[in-house]
Amino acid sequence: MSAAPIRVLLIEDNPGDAHLVERYLSREPRSEIELEHANRVGLGLDALRRAPVDLVLLDLNLPDSRGLATFEKVHSSYPEIPKIVMTGQDDRSQAVEAVRQGAQDYLVKGKVDTELLVRSIRYALERSRADERLRESQQRFEMAVRGANDGIWDWDLDRDEIYFSPRWKEILGYSDDEIGTHPDDWLNKVHPADLDSLKQALANHLGGETEHFESEHRVLGRDGSFRWVLSRGISFPGHEGRRIAGSLTDIHNRKTHEQQLQHDAMHDPLTRLPNAVLLFDRLSVALAQARRRADYKFAVLFFDLDRFKSVNDSLGHAMGDRLLVAVARRLRALLRPGDTVARLGGDEFAILANGIEDPSDATRIADRIHEELRRPIDLDGREVTTSASVGITLSSDGYRRPKDMLRDADTAMYRAKSLGRARYALFDEEMHHHAEELLRLEADLRQAVESSQFEIHYQPVIQLRTGELGGLEALLRWQHPTRGLVQPGDFLDVAEETGEIVAIGWKVLHEACSQMAVWHQQLPFSELLAVSVNISDRQLVETDFADRVQSVLERTGFHPSKLRLEIHGRLLLEEPEATLQKLGQLSDVGVELHFDDFGTDVSSLKQMLELPSSAIKVDRNYVAGLTASPEDQEVVRRLVRVARSLGMRVIAEGVETAEQLKAVREAGCDCGQGFYFSRPLPAAEARELLLRRPRW
Repeated sequence: MSAAPIRVLLIEDNPGDAHLVERYLSREPRSEIELEHANRVGLGLDALRRAPVDLVLLDLNLPDSRGLATFEKVHSSYPEIPKIVMTGQDDRSQAVEAVRQGAQDYLVKGKVDTELLVRSIRYALERSRADERLRESQQRFEMAVRGANDGIWDWDLDRDEIYFSPRWKEILGYSDDEIGTHPDDWLNKVHPADLDSLKQALANHLGGETEHFESEHRVLGRDGSFRWVLSRGISFPGHEGRRIAGSLTDIHNRKTHEQQLQHDAMHDPLTRLPNAVLLFDRLSVALAQARRRADYKFAVLFFDLDRFKSVNDSLGHAMGDRLLVAVARRLRALLRPGDTVARLGGDEFAILANGIEDPSDATRIADRIHEELRRPIDLDGREVTTSASVGITLSSDGYRRPKDMLRDADTAMYRAKSLGRARYALFDEEMHHHAEELLRLEADLRQAVESSQFEIHYQPVIQLRTGELGGLEALLRWQHPTRGLVQPGDFLDVAEETGEIVAIGWKVLHEACSQMAVWHQQLPFSELLAVSVNISDRQLVETDFADRVQSVLERTGFHPSKLRLEIHGRLLLEEPEATLQKLGQLSDVGVELHFDDFGTDVSSLKQMLELPSSAIKVDRNYVAGLTASPEDQEVVRRLVRVARSLGMRVIAEGVETAEQLKAVREAGCDCGQGFYFSRPLPAAEARELLLRRPRW
């Protein structure tokens, strides 16, 4: 220390701790220290305004300020004065943060003695004088001494010797005699992947390019594992850069935590496969490589599991998750070196297949996916099989962005699914044009909903026994401003996928009920007629579906007994309890339920036993086959027998010829509709039909 007295301000509210500091300093004969004491931050700042000091010993928790705020008040007012913070055993994290923000050191109460306190003061003053440039940039080094958390190193560059403190060695698990004084005792233990960057950081500082030296690197510990450490230091002025000293901080837990967080951010938590973020990153690298090398090719395979929702609904989400994990395990096993399989969400997966020679390499991977998924998967004794629809895109098509390649692979996947599932499809230009057309159609659909471009046509439903009119089915038509009349088959699937079908469906229901209510009042005989309205699955899954239907009936004044809702039977299979509850509410108030596209599953039909006054519809494809296919004839007859046993009527749709009419009558169907009787009619023409009261 210098011959002049060292002026120290102690800001400490605990009289006992203050007394200990005074006693420790009085025991050190070499330290001529003048100690001033304040028991509040405010009083301490007043003392500093009266007479600056050489150093501040600062307790972080005081009556008028607590924690880091205490340090910030003093440091922001007098940044040039070195400070040593004092803390309790449980507040080390605050002390470490104070050091990071500019404190020279920290001392833990209860572990301080005369030697440690004086050494810390001396070191803080020396460092403060030598580290002026670092102070201006608000960078502080945690130069701890024995008993503190960090290790110290001091490198004499002229003699090429390093002093390593006991704590430096302890961090890495070595004893005093296991580490020498040569720089290689440190550098030879640095992980090979980190050594060059460490040496470069040292060279940059010693060459005057950086104000201080700092490097995060791994060092080999005594137990044979590498530990992450932070080395920081500074070359002292006046030594021409020939001496550098610094600290070693153990950051292993923080680095491994950061690495785990980074891994988690890049991987799916359920399957542990790479996620979309990591796939996009690797796909970007592959695209860049393909631009540099004309001979480098790769492919993306995008796929989902066919009928995965049925597994989730029938076996539960826990089993669905186990299925995804099992599928992920199989996909990982079939990968080639360098390939990446990722889970994008839900049951969607993608594979980046690197280094393919031609499209057949990609299609062979798709074939292996199908083979793997065909093998049964055991889920708690229940064997489950699944399949995948795979879409493939090739880098040779000149892609620039990962999202474009995945988008087109997704488009190809839907083409594969439309062809019958459990197959693959390669993206081509035709699909691109089709995808663009779908995008335009989606935009047009949104505009159509907003500007009321839809209208309702009504098709007669005929009682086959008498030939009389039994009701009408409300059918949606889209009068496009430039394309003219757009048929439902050209837009309903898109409306379903985008969700626009919900708004459209409620408008159709409201308009059909409103129109029928008017006809019931104006036209004789029509009050006996009911109207059938198709309900989409998206409408039916809404929790307030039944309430909304009843609200439409109340607003339009239409009697519930004259409303027939046409429901797709698959929801009774996928969500039986919720669906039956909603439909039961409507059946209780008199609404009649018709089930469409129900197939011939007897167990499914039995779900409707709780729903009286219901009917089922025979699909037009079966009706078309009645006159030529014995199999279709048997299907329809079986369907009629089962419906009769359940007390339901049977309606045949798509009757177009006299032969078909005869066949559906012979099969036992109760009602029929189709072009043989009448095409769907606009409201004005349907009104004229009702006035004529025809008989077929």
